[in-house]
Amino acid sequence: MELIHESTGKKLYRDGNRLIKSFDKSYSKAGILNEALNQARVEETGLNIPKVLEVSVVNGRWSLIWEYIDGETLEALMEKHPEKTDEYLNFFVDLQIQMSKEKVPLLGHLRDKMHAKISASAYPASVRYDLHMRLDGLPRHVKLCHGDFQPSNIVITKDGTPYIIDWSHATQGNGSADAARTYLIFKLQGKDDLAEKYLKMFCTKTDTAIQYVQRILPIVAASQSVKGKPEEQEFLAKWVNVCDWQ
Repeated sequence: MELIHESTGKKLYRDGNRLIKSFDKSYSKAGILNEALNQARVEETGLNIPKVLEVSVVNGRWSLIWEYIDGETLEALMEKHPEKTDEYLNFFVDLQIQMSKEKVPLLGHLRDKMHAKISASAYPASVRYDLHMRLDGLPRHVKLCHGDFQPSNIVITKDGTPYIIDWSHATQGNGSADAARTYLIFKLQGKDDLAEKYLKMFCTKTDTAIQYVQRILPIVAASQSVKGKPEEQEFLAKWVNVCDWQ
């Protein structure tokens, strides 16, 4: 096995045509099994995603094993070819729109997940109340939502086929909320210009008012705050504490 990536609590190995995602003891068995179940359910759509092959214990650690997709991430391609940023972003948004048209009725609901995260956040009760009310006011959709849709989670094979990876946060719900999270991810990465260009492009292609997505941003920021990353808290608080968008 070849170690190809390591992050807090997780290691990724390549073993021939298999990818092994190994978790340490900070991850619950239920959470790991749920990630496998999410991905298996999304497999039933027409989307290109790596197929789950096995859930096992490897070297004493719970591990998910799926197809290894040989290619480059869209993020790497954007960094390598900055002159093609608009072309890649257009491709990225079209792929997100295609994904959101899929229905996976057995997935959990984004609304329930967001309510739970708002309740678990450290913000005052009055702020949490406002966020719960905003969330309840959103249209009730059942679109497939990735939960972490960003260029690093798109792998492009040599023949140009895009594969969407990392379905651990997949839910069904409001597609604009998924777009709001993508926008927030770009902002957290310091890619402000890309974030604004992305939001305008998404809203134009889906005929969605930018103000509508902006009203969702405090909800998404509050859910992100629960991850407890100290370097993000001040930035997220500015978004969460916006009482009204004009």
